Amino acid sequence: MKNLIASLAVVLLLALPMAARAGTITVKGSDTMVILGQRWAEEFMKKNPSLKLQVTGGGSGVGLSALINGTTDIAMSSRPMKDAEGEKLRTRFNTTGTEISVAKDGVTFYVHESNKVDTLTLEQLKGIYLGDITNWKDVGGADASIVVYSRENSSGTYVFVKDNLLDGEDYTSTAQTLPGTAAVVNAVSKEKNGIGYGGAAYAKGIKEVKVKKGNDAIAPSAENIKSGKYPLSRDLYFYLRNKPAGDAKAFIDFALSPEGQAIVTKVGYFPVK
Repeated sequence: MKNLIASLAVVLLLALPMAARAGTITVKGSDTMVILGQRWAEEFMKKNPSLKLQVTGGGSGVGLSALINGTTDIAMSSRPMKDAEGEKLRTRFNTTGTEISVAKDGVTFYVHESNKVDTLTLEQLKGIYLGDITNWKDVGGADASIVVYSRENSSGTYVFVKDNLLDGEDYTSTAQTLPGTAAVVNAVSKEKNGIGYGGAAYAKGIKEVKVKKGNDAIAPSAENIKSGKYPLSRDLYFYLRNKPAGDAKAFIDFALSPEGQAIVTKVGYFPVK
């Protein structure tokens, strides 16, 4: 009988969503935000050694699905929650969730450091990612085919670019999808005719393209992203099923504190406060 009770206890523990396990906060989602989330978690756990934070990526869509399924406390997302996701959350938990902006970012387009193209218009970027522009010479570069890199469709950055640059149209079928922004940066750094996109914090070892809007060529700088002048500026979010409470609230309060927002800057993003 004791063995049976013990076995049932283990089964019940495993059946609990991660959010129900005492002393553990689970954070899942955006690959753009995963390094930032991990840095926050490391510093928070130093101050709160009795708590454990588990921070994993997988994409904004994956994080929001986990929130809907009850298997994470906090979803990280580099895009706003979709209406359909909010409806699923309401159906299961009778709540539309809580959205908290925790940092700012600008979706940056990367090219190889040897590429003489350093400025592209929004229309040119759209043409490249729709497959209407396929040669660098058509945008002032060398006579060479453009190698297009993208993120997978579970990525919030993928969705942001599709919605805000491509006006909801599908990416070119020749785009090579990669599992994270770091992978995109790595690919572009090795492919002299490549172009890719991702968060500003990942722009290392490649060249960032200025985006021309009107007569201005706007760089994805801290000043331009924080002010919203950069055309592809965006917020980075935490989503919860309900208003923050307990340990989760303490973690979010830390992320939004001066110390937490200083970590945002160190990682390469931009504070909301």
